[in-house]
Amino acid sequence: MVEFRIDRRSGVATYLQIVQQTRQALRLGLLEPGDKLPTAREVVEATAINPNTVLKAYRELEREGLVEARRGLGTFVRKSLGSTPADSPLRGELSQWAARARASGLERDDVAALFGAVLEEQFTEAEQHPSKGDPA
Repeated sequence: MVEFRIDRRSGVATYLQIVQQTRQALRLGLLEPGDKLPTAREVVEATAINPNTVLKAYRELEREGLVEARRGLGTFVRKSLGSTPADSPLRGELSQWAARARASGLERDDVAALFGAVLEEQFTEAEQHPSKGDPA
């Protein structure tokens, strides 16, 4: 089961943090179709947020077709996203890179900015030159 972590200093609405964390869990294969999300009460107890915030996040996920609410049973995953398992070798490589970046003195925001810039560069290039394929 997924455990939500709320960062009150992030500037991102709490319900959106739940939506984003659910999407990430779906992309990483941590949540799969048929899995049950924690109840609103469980999320409230773990995070000390308003129950309506949890329900708003779950409604957004339902609107996107990612989950479905079953009356009296809970909220269940309908479909997954992506195909990168949490134990992918790429995750290990990225983790090592992030550790090196942190050890070199970069702050979280610096690492995020650097990664975002490289990500943008790589995917923009791939969209502009689709026949080149992925570099090895």
